[in-house]
Amino acid sequence: MDLLDKVTSLAKRRGIIYPNSEIYGGIAGFYDYGPVGVEMKNNLKRYWWKEMVDRRENVVGIDGTIITHPKVWEASGHVESFGDEVMECKKCHQRYRVDEIKDICPNCGNKEFTEPRMYNLLFETEVGVIENTKIRAYLRGEACQNIYLDFKNVVDSTRQVIPFGIAQIGKAFRNEITPQRLTYRSREFEQWDMQFFVHADEMPKWFEYWKTERMNFYENLYNKKENLRFRQHPKNQLVFYAKDAYDIEYNAPWGWAENEGIHWRGDYDLTQHSKYSGKDLSYTDPASGERYIPSIVETSGGVDRTLLMILFDGYEEEDLGEGNKRTLLRIHKDIAAYKAAIFPLVSNKPELVKKAREIFDSLSQKEKVVWDSRGNIGKRYRYQDEIGTPYCITVDYDSLEDDTVTVRERDSMKQERVKIEELKQYIS
Repeated sequence: MDLLDKVTSLAKRRGIIYPNSEIYGGIAGFYDYGPVGVEMKNNLKRYWWKEMVDRRENVVGIDGTIITHPKVWEASGHVESFGDEVMECKKCHQRYRVDEIKDICPNCGNKEFTEPRMYNLLFETEVGVIENTKIRAYLRGEACQNIYLDFKNVVDSTRQVIPFGIAQIGKAFRNEITPQRLTYRSREFEQWDMQFFVHADEMPKWFEYWKTERMNFYENLYNKKENLRFRQHPKNQLVFYAKDAYDIEYNAPWGWAENEGIHWRGDYDLTQHSKYSGKDLSYTDPASGERYIPSIVETSGGVDRTLLMILFDGYEEEDLGEGNKRTLLRIHKDIAAYKAAIFPLVSNKPELVKKAREIFDSLSQKEKVVWDSRGNIGKRYRYQDEIGTPYCITVDYDSLEDDTVTVRERDSMKQERVKIEELKQYIS
């Protein structure tokens, strides 16, 4: 079983990621996050927001809608050219992106295909309730367009001056032809985007700055830094308005895979929306009085993809000797679903349960912790290892005498006695 299969199995078994609508046979490209997964995903988004917005004076956030005016997607070019080239197997009629097949159908082995044709990835919907008055709209194909739409509002309603950025985390939708590899390529997903607005003369400086910052982010997030790299887009693969673009890639089980893109977008986006909307989206420098359309450095990544890579990066199987093995997620402690698990040594001793409950109630005021009293202590440790919980806190008979507990650390399995009054500081 390869790493993708192991992680897929673990994710379902331990409440991280479930196939959507599974009781009806599932629907390709859609996934739900279980009780453990939703905590991980929320922690990951908070981790990104803290890094990109909270600790920076020149980046602010927005939360835009999923449906926008349909002209937005005409201006952005998505209606005309947002798609993939598709070929269909003439025998089994499976459809594939052209770059996914090598002269043979992966499904049936046939070698005859239809001619390639373009397939638009936008999801269409309708706005309105009365027939013949409904208007066609789209679920957003990327989250960043809301940032361009709100650029002037942000400038007018805040004290930000260029250079500054606007960040957003939000859902996007793409009608992928062949969704695959768990949440790596899905039809509904979440993106984190930051668009940094600068004067054109300062683009080289800020482009390099954000390349460095974003790679530092992932190097701090993953254990295996050797699995990270930059890939520069060849000039013949750049979109026509881009001067440069880099992907931060992670070495996934199937090879190098995009985690996030850093793109030199120039002034294309604000220029297009000015043209299609008829509204002036230029910026006036408050110091010099110069009026211009800002250029944009974009950093855009996938929340779901990043969480999946974290699972790949942290998944380990350890041989403990004498036929004992353990599976663990050695993931960043700020991303783990729970900061600590609280155990009474045994669940049939009221005095131990009471003491453990007091600790749980105290720690849960500040940290996300979990209660576990099922089975023996060894099984509890193994379960918490599999979901990546950094610390296990056990209340035993000595705890009733000296107000100390046993704290076990996930990665090393080292155990030490800690005073109950010091637990908050210890696990934080």
